[in-house]
Amino acid sequence: MTGRHPLVTTAPWDSLKRFTDARIALGRAGHSLPTQAHLNFQLAHAQARDAVHLPFDAQGITSALHAMGLQSISLHSAAPDRYTYLQRPDLGRRLSAASLAQLHGAAGGAAEADGGAFDIAFAIVDGLSALAVHQNATALLGATLARLQTDAVQPWSVAPIALVQQGRVAVGDEVGQTLKARMVVVMIGERPGLSSPDSMGLYITWAPAVGLSDAQRNCISNVRPAGLSVDAAADKLVYLMQQARQRRLSGVGLKDESGAPSAIDTDANPRIAQSGIWRA
Repeated sequence: MTGRHPLVTTAPWDSLKRFTDARIALGRAGHSLPTQAHLNFQLAHAQARDAVHLPFDAQGITSALHAMGLQSISLHSAAPDRYTYLQRPDLGRRLSAASLAQLHGAAGGAAEADGGAFDIAFAIVDGLSALAVHQNATALLGATLARLQTDAVQPWSVAPIALVQQGRVAVGDEVGQTLKARMVVVMIGERPGLSSPDSMGLYITWAPAVGLSDAQRNCISNVRPAGLSVDAAADKLVYLMQQARQRRLSGVGLKDESGAPSAIDTDANPRIAQSGIWRA
């Protein structure tokens, strides 16, 4: 018994499916897609739609942040509802007038209590997958703050965490600017794929200000259990944050070299040493 349906012709590269969640090597039944592959596609499509329309649980995240000893403030973009948000991306990039006024009030009191501008502001934004934020944001924030506490170079002052409903990536610029933060990190639900409805992205911007383009940001994507783990994402995020603060920039001028080798190890690479390509 092979467990395969006799009417289904498998693809020659069927064994490669174990390396990826991508929709490859689906096989065929006659001239059509096998029934199981068709049903799997419908399920993945339904999961992606559900992720897009799942309401943002700001109250639940607020409670989790409170348990972590963190202050937060709930905000809303200029898009009044989900339908408008999906039709008008520009409205998701700015705060509503009421939320902006609320943030100004919170910024004044928090900055006065903290003694000035903040080093970092975090914005947790629903984006196109509140599911991704619900599953990953607080865990990643906790892992990141734990690493920042061990920074021996200079301590980090953290602004109240902004929770933004119906938001896009660029809404973080207004959040960071209003809070007078030197840097902003946006944690946002990414557009769901047909195998990844729970993927969260991170966007780091130095000197946030309304009107910046994506060229001024660094991105870490695919943060989810089946993708980039919380611990690995926190390591990359802290590295980029430290480099951004040191160099006073982000975006195309800042590269993620956290995994790059510091030097070529000729002992571990005898062919390089023998070839004479590398000279100490």
